[in-house]
Amino acid sequence: MASQAAKLSGLARKLVNDKLIDKDGAEDAAQQAADNDLPLVSYLVQNDLVSASAIAISAAQEFGTPLIDLEAVDPEAIPSQIISERLIRTHHAIPLYHRGNRLFVAVSDPTNRQALADIQFQTGISTEEVLVEEDKLSAFINRVLESEEETSFADFGDEDIDLDLESINVDGPEEEDTEASIADDTPVVRFINKMLLDAIRMGSSDLHFEPFEKSYRVRFRTDGVLHEVASPPNNLAPRIAARIKVMSQMDISERRVPQDGRIKLKVSKSKAIDFRVNTLPVLFGEKIVLRILDPGQAKVGVDALGYEDDQKKLYLEALKKPQGMFVVTGPTGSGKTVSLYTGLQILNTPELNISTAEDPVEINLDGINQCPVNAKVGLDFSEALRSFLRQDPDIIMVGEIRDLETAEISIKAAQTGHMVMSTLHTNSAPETITRLRNMGVPAFNLATSLNLIIAQRLARRLCSCKEKLDIPAGALLEKGFSQEDVDQGLEIYGPKGCDKCTAGYKGRVGIFEVVKITPPISKIIMADGNSLEIAKECKEQGFNTIFESALIKVKAGLTSLDEVDRVTSGH
Repeated sequence: MASQAAKLSGLARKLVNDKLIDKDGAEDAAQQAADNDLPLVSYLVQNDLVSASAIAISAAQEFGTPLIDLEAVDPEAIPSQIISERLIRTHHAIPLYHRGNRLFVAVSDPTNRQALADIQFQTGISTEEVLVEEDKLSAFINRVLESEEETSFADFGDEDIDLDLESINVDGPEEEDTEASIADDTPVVRFINKMLLDAIRMGSSDLHFEPFEKSYRVRFRTDGVLHEVASPPNNLAPRIAARIKVMSQMDISERRVPQDGRIKLKVSKSKAIDFRVNTLPVLFGEKIVLRILDPGQAKVGVDALGYEDDQKKLYLEALKKPQGMFVVTGPTGSGKTVSLYTGLQILNTPELNISTAEDPVEINLDGINQCPVNAKVGLDFSEALRSFLRQDPDIIMVGEIRDLETAEISIKAAQTGHMVMSTLHTNSAPETITRLRNMGVPAFNLATSLNLIIAQRLARRLCSCKEKLDIPAGALLEKGFSQEDVDQGLEIYGPKGCDKCTAGYKGRVGIFEVVKITPPISKIIMADGNSLEIAKECKEQGFNTIFESALIKVKAGLTSLDEVDRVTSGH
């Protein structure tokens, strides 16, 4: 233990001495931060191990560094232009004031001497550190850099969108006089651009444009819940639809059938976000849904997904296996794709040939061969898989197993020395096996090819403004908590609400059921056992159900009981 203790920085030791974190927790956090190439302070705050304000106060006492509140600093007045964005991002530090021959630099970790040295080297100005809270620093850096690079709504035109608009046929039956049309459409263009950028800023996952007989509604899905954000005049519905279809390279004259498209929106010099667009003919026009595809989601790292320690171990063990099937299941919007992509990112090395078949390709990853499925030309999942197997793959990712043919080819690939990863729409891990059996997959194939099944949900994460709830012991026992939990003084938190969150929630946390296919479970599959029998064996093996995993998140104060009821089916 002595060698491990020596790894602790002065700041980590101070946090341990102040009883903000125990020694084992600090050592583990230091190791995890190093593995994920993250500063220790960032790791502690992101994983809610220690609050940002507590770290800042403790560090200021230990190192004698002045502590300031970033909310009192005007972002427009700071001299950020004198150093590069790359340096700010790399060192997680930003200059606040330039006085004479001194440059005051905001940092969240006073031990980050390299940042001061590099900034001084680039600017030639003596640097002095000031201490700020980690969460405020991250938000402040993003706000400053985005405000410098972001295009204003007034100037945000077609040139900012990575599309060849001239190649699109814009001749539709409703085209009017060109001059009048352009003048009328200008507010529509600005409105749609504003909606797209607002959705990105709010961290929404999708946008819904919905026409009704006497009204028009725009809704954002933020943290898994829809809420209305705008209600433009109803007569603009055709123009809004036409504009989005032009941006998505769809046929604007076709309003009778659903269409799929894609928008690449450049929000700054260094950041572009993709939108997956789908139109659906409805009674009073076309409903349009835009799904935001942020490439940064795939790079969050396995620790940020929310697995418990034992679940994370099973996840990483399954990834290391040379062959077999790795299935992620859950409803739409439950984070299945992110779980798979995170695994692919871990496996993405020059030594491995990785191919994916997706409908559509949601996140673009360098080093991985991604094949978009196109049923219109005969390229479905099964055809793509056949082609992959002729290209000597090591790892195959199938976007979704929808039919028996795709399932059979996937299993054959898993049985012939390939690692196959895929998603499926079921409610729980045991039901995944039943679903594949109902498709027509023989039981002996499932028993020999399946390695791991992950069922998951996304629950809204409680904001730091959360409040403690006074719930009677009887009610807690009814909810599924043990008598031991209640006796230990279980603390349950609920949403409160502040100016930094939505209804007391901010962000989401994953809830998982991770089942390893062990020999006893394989025997039940071979005997054609149902999902109830498999679930009983999973419980005996010590695999938590989604509901049990959700209760662990409640005990940790990460989410509320109301959220558990919303995203899980109970006991």
